[in-house]
Amino acid sequence: MGLDGTGLDATAIAKIQNYRQQAASLLLYQSVFDSDVSKALSALLLALTTADKIASASAYGQWFSALATCQQNWPQHLVLQILNADNAFAQQAQALPNNPTSAAQLAEHIAPSLLAAVEHDLTILRSFYQLKSAQLSEWTGRLCTNGTTSSESPPFIPVSESSSLHPFPSTPAELANHYLTHGVGIFGQFTAFRWQSAPNTTGGQLAGILNPDPIQLTELVAYDHPKQQLIQNTESLLRGYTAQNVLLYGSRGAGKSSLVKALLSEYYSQGLRLIEVPKAHLQNLPQIVSPLSRVPQKFIIFVDDLSFEEDDEAFKALKVVLEGGVTARPQNVVVYATSNRRHLIREFFDERPRPKDANEIQAWDTVQEKLSFSDRFGLTLTFTPADQSTYLTIVRQLAKQAGLSLEPENLDWRARQWATRHNGRSGRTARQFVNFLIAEQDD
Repeated sequence: MGLDGTGLDATAIAKIQNYRQQAASLLLYQSVFDSDVSKALSALLLALTTADKIASASAYGQWFSALATCQQNWPQHLVLQILNADNAFAQQAQALPNNPTSAAQLAEHIAPSLLAAVEHDLTILRSFYQLKSAQLSEWTGRLCTNGTTSSESPPFIPVSESSSLHPFPSTPAELANHYLTHGVGIFGQFTAFRWQSAPNTTGGQLAGILNPDPIQLTELVAYDHPKQQLIQNTESLLRGYTAQNVLLYGSRGAGKSSLVKALLSEYYSQGLRLIEVPKAHLQNLPQIVSPLSRVPQKFIIFVDDLSFEEDDEAFKALKVVLEGGVTARPQNVVVYATSNRRHLIREFFDERPRPKDANEIQAWDTVQEKLSFSDRFGLTLTFTPADQSTYLTIVRQLAKQAGLSLEPENLDWRARQWATRHNGRSGRTARQFVNFLIAEQDD
């Protein structure tokens, strides 16, 4: 029992207070303690120093539960928080011309005061990295049981502490290498994003997609010419050249959306990021694109199944991004849109000017404005409907990739029957048919 009768002695209380003081002394990495896990730890340390038994027991449970929810132990979580931090040092580090191999090289680009602040914070965070779950469990148990245990007051279970997924970054140069290679903040944590409405705001926010579609370019069969053109354009973007905005136009089920998503699987390690923007949020495009120019990653703004009605506000917003307004489109951003319509704005026969109409002097100019909108994409890739030969080629290749063992004649016959009874010949139909065969083979 401690000297004050609380179950914690003066030495333990001094250590706990020191941890709290160190956390408050962070200069750049305060965000490390913004996560639910870190907040629960801060609450636990506070409860322990105030000798509040109920608050300590509750805080320990919250901390244990938060770690279990994110399926991490404390060292793992702390390192990931450091690597995902977005601060002045991380922003400057990700813009370095190359990976620093020494402190001297890093000092050529980063101010000495900033490097000193990083060293200061790493010293503090290393002490938290070395803080064992067993120690927290012991402190909580001693406080809540007055240094004794019984069947009515079981000990607090420590969190499992397997090795960290990442070693602790011991120097600013190691941290800088990580930021330069993987990115900073949300762009370092995720490769794919979706723009969605934000509560209590008129705009929205980027939400990271935890498990993006894993489809690979090698899984996409046929349409080799548009596929190669899109790959070439994307590689130009990654090399820092001015890439074209692209409209992928053609029949449904041809694999247009899959091709765009497969680019992410192929090039994410080179800094490619994908932002999916629903048509309902196209008016937010300027808000989405503006901050992207300040980060080194390359971005595809992905708009799926694009079409517009007359006087659609989204049409005007997309036009500004495609053509550029007073502010030029960032060179690290392109728009890839898919559509089943060659002319993206619906036009009706009664909209076409007739000699007797006198409502608009230059009526044909209005029509041409609508019809030419797709021309604002620098590159239009056409995906024609799959004929029988193309459809069967796709089926055979997908069946081969899946390791299916069917006689070629039987496979072709069943594929033709499937297309007749379902959605016609297309890449999507071929994929659905092969998925059916995989499930059938496993039964």
